[in-house]
Amino acid sequence: MTTPDQGTAATPVPAEAPASHGHAHDSAIKLAVGAIGVVFGDIGTSPLYAFRETFAGHHHLDLDDAHIMGAISLMFWSMMLVVTLKYVTIIMRADNKGEGGSLALLALISRSVPSKRWSAGIVLMGVFATALFYGDSMITPAVSVLSAVEGLAVVNPGFGGLVVPLALAILIFLFSIQRAGTSRVAAMFGPIMLLYFLSIATLGVMSIVQLPAILWALNPGYALEFFLLTPMQAFLALGAVVLAVTGAEALYADMGHFGRKPIRISWLWFVLPALMLNYMGQGSLLMREGHAALESPFYNLAPDAFRLPLVGIATLAAIIASQAVITGAFSVTQQAIQLGFIPRLRIAHTSAATAGQIYIPLINWGLMIMVILLVMTFRTSSNLTAAYGIAVTGAMFIDNVLLTVVMFKLWKWKRWTAIPLLAMFYVVDGAYLAANLTKIPDGGWFPLLIGLIVFTLLTTWAKGRKLMMDRLRESAMPIPVFVASASNSAVRVPGTAVFMTSTPDGVPHALLHNLKHNKVLHERVVLLTVKIADVPVVVSTARFGIEDLGRGFFRVILNYGFMEEADVPDALSQVTGCGQTFRMMETSFFLARQTLLPSARPGMHIWREKLFAWMLRNAESAMEFFRLPTNRVIELGSQVEI
Repeated sequence: MTTPDQGTAATPVPAEAPASHGHAHDSAIKLAVGAIGVVFGDIGTSPLYAFRETFAGHHHLDLDDAHIMGAISLMFWSMMLVVTLKYVTIIMRADNKGEGGSLALLALISRSVPSKRWSAGIVLMGVFATALFYGDSMITPAVSVLSAVEGLAVVNPGFGGLVVPLALAILIFLFSIQRAGTSRVAAMFGPIMLLYFLSIATLGVMSIVQLPAILWALNPGYALEFFLLTPMQAFLALGAVVLAVTGAEALYADMGHFGRKPIRISWLWFVLPALMLNYMGQGSLLMREGHAALESPFYNLAPDAFRLPLVGIATLAAIIASQAVITGAFSVTQQAIQLGFIPRLRIAHTSAATAGQIYIPLINWGLMIMVILLVMTFRTSSNLTAAYGIAVTGAMFIDNVLLTVVMFKLWKWKRWTAIPLLAMFYVVDGAYLAANLTKIPDGGWFPLLIGLIVFTLLTTWAKGRKLMMDRLRESAMPIPVFVASASNSAVRVPGTAVFMTSTPDGVPHALLHNLKHNKVLHERVVLLTVKIADVPVVVSTARFGIEDLGRGFFRVILNYGFMEEADVPDALSQVTGCGQTFRMMETSFFLARQTLLPSARPGMHIWREKLFAWMLRNAESAMEFFRLPTNRVIELGSQVEI
């Protein structure tokens, strides 16, 4: 288990097959529609601002036919190389028993590539990619909702003063309803996003037919000509062009919810065509009308009578994109807690039917505060796009490193096949990252700052946990010695005592303290360890490990996947082989609560030890985290130097 204060320890155990996600029970088309509603919200709302920022952003481009054709060509081939080839075709094959995302991939690599030479650096990169995700989770709702609501100013310039207040109201409402769960609202996501994509595709076609020559922009020669014509401008434009593929990592992260095939179907046959038709429509509009349409080429595609309804549809799409990111932040946080990178936090389940629908108050309100500050500070989506992109391109580049390990160590690809592909991905993502780094003075510093702070917190917690467990292990008494001596000297009382311990060896400190102060032992003493495996879901037959230590002592190990929640009373009710069945009213749970004393011992800097001690004090109680009955828990404290 964890100690009452710590996260959990990872261990390799058998996992459920990918079918445990339930994909086989739903049709591919139904899941594909669901994926359109959840997975593609972020990348789907990119047309609101991506093409505009390429020409009107912080690095202006000349608004002529060559640059317009070049920009569209870059967007199309970016989608083909980054989204279609890299993520949809290749990376989505690297699933951890059906689950995707940086942490799931990191767990897969750590389990399959045990070499010390690889593991330390790979873990740090995976953790940093996770840290960058939190920066992205703050910027996406702000930029998506702002860019959608800004359509009001296009409909009527007099509405300009309402944009920021209305965006703030929508965002505050969105975060405030998270505690109630989103299962009912989520059922509408698919139809709404279908309507949105159909609308933007139709508007794109209406514009393309007025200048069909824009279709030639799909020729990669125009992207090459763009770089040959104005190399520096083309390089800087990559910082805005990449906005067209933000959200690509969501395809991989949400794979566990919908499966690989439905996501591929919805991307290739619906989302990609709709996006490109809209981008080419915007390009056609700018080639025809020039600067008159540049304020918002997305909304100016629509006839006057349809602009206000389009604002409503786009705002709903932006809310859905924000909801997907918020839900993703909850899911990533739960994984990080289970894998031992974040202290235990209070997790509420908002659906009795769907285990994955969770709500984490601290993350929700923290994100809301940061999103509000972002909107009030930057005030326009154009200003916010300077901060947008660095987190995404940084995470994409790290995915290349993880993919390199997967290709060579797990899949055993031939070098002549893997190296050219990887080289192309490194060049493309490296160029996008470098172009975005030029935006650091204009707001790009924000996601980097958030990423650095979160990375420090995650690594401090993981390192501090390891140091504390090492210190506890140093003073642990061997179990056989304790059982032999304590059984002969202590008074035995009726009932069952469960002592929770982080390691499956040594005597728990809570047991030693209880014997020292109360001088009694229960008739049945269970040393319970909860282990979190590096797989999403543990097969039911591998849930329990039981060892009879003699004289009424038992060692029980409960195994869970990193996507599961540990419910100790429920698990104990299924345990056999420890004498009579467990009855909660006759069972007492003993927890050890450690108080840390920062010291000059080698391990971490004093400031990090103090940070770890603060995180430890504010971690969720083990009683609530493991769902222990409140009236059957006894906590015993001790002091530990690290």
